[in-house]
Amino acid sequence: MNRLPPWFAQQIPDQAVLGRIDEAGGARVRTVCREARCPNTARCLKNKQLTFLILGPVCTRHCLFCAVQKAYPAQAADPQESGRIAALVKRWDLRYVVVTSVTRDDLPDGGSGLFCGVVDAIRGLGGDRKIELLVPDFQGKVRRVEEVVAAGPDVFGHNIETVARLYPDVRPEADYSRSLEILKAAKSFDPGIITKSSIMLGLGENEYDVYSAMEHLRRASVDILTLGQYLAPSDKHYAVREFIAPERFARYGDIARQLGFRAVLSGPLVRSSFRAEELYNSILCSI
Repeated sequence: MNRLPPWFAQQIPDQAVLGRIDEAGGARVRTVCREARCPNTARCLKNKQLTFLILGPVCTRHCLFCAVQKAYPAQAADPQESGRIAALVKRWDLRYVVVTSVTRDDLPDGGSGLFCGVVDAIRGLGGDRKIELLVPDFQGKVRRVEEVVAAGPDVFGHNIETVARLYPDVRPEADYSRSLEILKAAKSFDPGIITKSSIMLGLGENEYDVYSAMEHLRRASVDILTLGQYLAPSDKHYAVREFIAPERFARYGDIARQLGFRAVLSGPLVRSSFRAEELYNSILCSI
């Protein structure tokens, strides 16, 4: 499973993309694009679409699919990070901002305070910017979800990442039911907030697993679903079990829409924040 199918051909980063990567690094702002080795980096950064990564470069969990560094305990959270992100949002005139984090089980609030701080800092810039947050599970502490929702993001995201059956192997420190409860909690605190989740495919799941996961997300009232192909960051990570053909991704996408998701993106190169603004706008246009 080391050789990629032809549909994974990617753009080569040009000088504009490399310049933005350097500019973010110079501003001491991290992005998932770089830290998680996203395959869409060139395409997204060329259009000033990116996902900011807060709470440091080190995750306290050991999910076997992820390229981010892992250690426990991690470094202290940086309260100045929100201001640096807001400054870059202003400099690049970003109208849709996606923010995520590593998981920080070592912090009393799991990092919820910094998520709120980033929202406040971006709102302080003025203008009609939209903010999408992709949060960890906060160890199931729903009061942290309440804090984040109260900060006023436009989209509340939390990824289940894989199907229930594979959690013990792929996400040993996470809990499938707990992740569903986090998404349910966000809706309970603000029924009008748009919620979002993502599933990686090719980890060994079968079609029944995928259908079940989509049904569980709909029962949690999730609005937006993305499905993409898992790619192992190295031979030390969880191995790719299957490359899912684009036709099967299309079928999964059709089923997701039939189940009632308000916006769906399904394809080999899809990641949780890929074309995020487009998905958000598609919901607005349907209201």
